[in-house]
Amino acid sequence: MGSLMKSLPLLSALLWASNGVASAADHQIAITGMKFGSPPAELHVGDVIVWRNDDIFRHTATALDKSFDIDLPPKAEGRMTVAQAGTIDFYCRFHPAMTGKLDVRPQAGRQSKDGRTGGEFP
Repeated sequence: MGSLMKSLPLLSALLWASNGVASAADHQIAITGMKFGSPPAELHVGDVIVWRNDDIFRHTATALDKSFDIDLPPKAEGRMTVAQAGTIDFYCRFHPAMTGKLDVRPQAGRQSKDGRTGGEFP
């Protein structure tokens, strides 16, 4: 069951690609010198962010809206799939002065019945 759950994101990505929908991209945000690196300029729902802690201190990447909370021990990485469009402010729970902002666009290539693009549609 565990290996099935781990393979679901890969299966979803393959299905998107086979349907002509733009595939997700991987992006890295590094933490160095008690600062978050610049977030990617082009970020879409379904993309993957790899948070990399290059510091000697433990950090987190935590959304103010609680939509994600990635624990990052020193020299560790954490991955997340972007689930919602919009502006998402984030910070480190251990060092609240460390902040950043993600500007997430709707999923490219997806369109609803009424012509809207991106996101989840019924």
